[in-house]
Amino acid sequence: MRLVGLGVGPGDPELLTLAGLRELREADRVFVPVMSPEEEGRSEAVVRAHLPADAPVERLVFALNDDVRGSQQRRNELWDAAGARVADHLREHGGNAVFATIGDPMVYSTFTYLAATVRRLLPAVEVAYSPGITAMQATASAAGLHLVEGTESLTLVPVTRDLTGLRAALRGGGTVVAYKGGRRLDELRAEIEAAGALDRSVYAEHLGTQKARVLPLSEVDGSVAAPYLSTVVILPPRGGRGEQL
Repeated sequence: MRLVGLGVGPGDPELLTLAGLRELREADRVFVPVMSPEEEGRSEAVVRAHLPADAPVERLVFALNDDVRGSQQRRNELWDAAGARVADHLREHGGNAVFATIGDPMVYSTFTYLAATVRRLLPAVEVAYSPGITAMQATASAAGLHLVEGTESLTLVPVTRDLTGLRAALRGGGTVVAYKGGRRLDELRAEIEAAGALDRSVYAEHLGTQKARVLPLSEVDGSVAAPYLSTVVILPPRGGRGEQL
């Protein structure tokens, strides 16, 4: 029995890898994360674009949007329930189970917690991974940005809890990418502006969907609620061709 963490990319079905497509088609069951049983998530939309209507796709509820600064009881209970469901399926049916996650399964993914739970409940399971295109790559491509050049560093920081990591990254130089900053976009913009980097920053939301927006951060109204899964790319100052080497 085998459990595969499959990265389906930022949301565009055409950005699923060939390896990922093979895993989907060979799966005995595909599990997808959702916020409620009635709601189709972005990863499910990608999966269904590649599978027959009657394919065995099952939703697992996670606290994907819960504030990380509050109690984590609900989040942990849902991790336990999802892991138990996948373990029960594999114990009963064996074969290949795929968990489809937005982006990449090794980058801030719910699959991390699911796999740990399934391994604890079912030590014999083989866990495999199929990488996916990340939001920062999709943002850079859509905006025509070179994420890093020459000896520049690349720092990825989540801003779900606070902006401490972002401040340190901006002081460190190189390219900085901020994930999951929709709830505090106004604060995020103010911090970037204070660092003198607003004119080098790009904002993206709903990547890979018809609602996608990719635009300079300076043009975004930070007082308006933004999606949780938003991305901001802040480039470093750059000289001419080859000066970053």
